[in-house]
Amino acid sequence: MKRGTVRLLFLAWALVSTGWLANSYRTRDVDPVLLRGSVDAEESLSLPARTPGATAGLLFFCGSGVAAEAYVPMLRQVADAGYPVVIIKLPLRFAPLDSSKDEALARAHRAMAAHGEVRHWVISGHSLGAALAARLAYQEPALPAALVLVGTTHPKQQDLSRLPFPVTKVFASNDGVARIGDVMHNKPLLPAQTRWVEIKGGNHSQFGHYGHQLLDGEAAISREAQQAVVVQALLAALKPS
Repeated sequence: MKRGTVRLLFLAWALVSTGWLANSYRTRDVDPVLLRGSVDAEESLSLPARTPGATAGLLFFCGSGVAAEAYVPMLRQVADAGYPVVIIKLPLRFAPLDSSKDEALARAHRAMAAHGEVRHWVISGHSLGAALAARLAYQEPALPAALVLVGTTHPKQQDLSRLPFPVTKVFASNDGVARIGDVMHNKPLLPAQTRWVEIKGGNHSQFGHYGHQLLDGEAAISREAQQAVVVQALLAALKPS
């Protein structure tokens, strides 16, 4: 095969692969009505609480490559329950460098400062977003009121076993990205009293409203059923003890 033909074939493969990857992360099936009243800024997307005056709120980091809008159908339910929600957008969508991960944490601090009425923050995130939530909790253990890690194998390096606040780990049985074996391998890095929530039949991609992620398993339950479990875990963390 001629060198020019090989180059053309490689270019075609690269274009098709890039297109498929971009499409897999594309936000899907988000009713525009759910975005009404939201505040879409460069660094975050905020969902105000249905009723004002809440002193607890949710800070949620996007997963790698996933748009903030993809989490609105799930997190709108938290806002409708009376808790303001701030969804942190990742720099460059994937936060590929340590500097961009640091910037994501800086965005979280700026967002919390802009919501001075909230005194108690539950920190959460999906996939890489959960890794960032864990990093924030590790660096500033006095900051969160609770930590909810969704669809992630993290923490991997940080020892969070002595965190002084409630921790919840939500994982899915059919998750091909954050596999159960890897999730459980890092269990000693979380507090002994961590609440573990397994979603039977759930996968990685259905934690948001986007396409089927590379390497992910097939879900055996609906997206709505899977996200309902996450919402309940978040609300349980937000409610005062």
